[in-house]
Amino acid sequence: MTRFRMAVIGVGHLGQHHARILSQFPDVDLVGVVDHDPNQAASVSRKLRTKPFTSHVALLGEVDAVSIATPTAFHHAVASDFLRCGTPVLVEKPVCKTVEEADELIALAEEADVPFQVGHIERFNPAFEELLKRPITAKFIEAERHGPYTGRSVDIGAVLDLMIHDLDLLLALVGSPVKDVSAVGATVFGGHEDMVNARIVFESGCVAHVTASRIAARPKRRMRIWAPEGYAGIDFVTRKLSLVQQSDDLRRHGLRPERMDSNARGRLKDEIFGRHLEVLNVDGDRKWDQLTSELRHFVDCVKFGRRPRVTGECGRDALSLAERILSSVRSHTWNNESGGPTGPNDMPPPAGKLFELARAGIEAA
Repeated sequence: MTRFRMAVIGVGHLGQHHARILSQFPDVDLVGVVDHDPNQAASVSRKLRTKPFTSHVALLGEVDAVSIATPTAFHHAVASDFLRCGTPVLVEKPVCKTVEEADELIALAEEADVPFQVGHIERFNPAFEELLKRPITAKFIEAERHGPYTGRSVDIGAVLDLMIHDLDLLLALVGSPVKDVSAVGATVFGGHEDMVNARIVFESGCVAHVTASRIAARPKRRMRIWAPEGYAGIDFVTRKLSLVQQSDDLRRHGLRPERMDSNARGRLKDEIFGRHLEVLNVDGDRKWDQLTSELRHFVDCVKFGRRPRVTGECGRDALSLAERILSSVRSHTWNNESGGPTGPNDMPPPAGKLFELARAGIEAA
């Protein structure tokens, strides 16, 4: 069996899992791991019995493909070096810092005629894969992606860290250009935005409400879709898909409860789901976790010359939409007046403390 020589560039929290999984593929020879921290590179390399490097330059022209999991600021420089050598690249999301950088990588991959994949891992969530097998014309979508503060990805905010997952999913699901974007966001810890709410209108008429927060006590990652075909709900944590559709009789004749006698109306609560609205709950295929599926897909694209599911163009389009949302977040005026507080770092001053107010009310009573 021909084994592909691969390396992982950046073996921090996520990259070390890239390396671990790739080292277990029978058709991959993990020839090295790269990290700017020599201790981290050495630690990971010892566990996986490969070579440590502190710079990717030593691997240029020496590998058949790479996976890049460095901080976003370094994606363009590292990926462009490998693409210029004709080396296929998988780069973690977001693809780059700017759309212009992403376009440069897309052009380099086209010139070299090699696969260029972006790590939007939720495309490989089995619940989302199940949804895409079915005819659904999304017209209203709610997406929530909340998680605890981890202290990682501090070079970007909640939009590029979390929300971009759902932006990529929306673009893949709706398949229509974006017409309008409006968003608000706030910084809690200082620096980049920590929570954001966006409203996206597509030219197809679909409207999406998307929220992201990295200061939630518990993780929540779900999407709800309403369409003429019915309703679909995805829990990305449990990888479960819930589908609801009208029964054939309901589609043809409607329900018309005003024509029912009191006994029939009384039974409606128990008969809505099952008789009138058909429900199907689908557990996603759990053969592999999403990261393993994503990496296996990339390796197969390299082996067989296939086009990746999540191309550089997909990553660029998700980043472009993220930039529009960030622009709206930064220009939002909280008091609707010129010169007033604007953007996530310039909130209006608080009127007081919520807890002290509550205690004062209790004492007064």
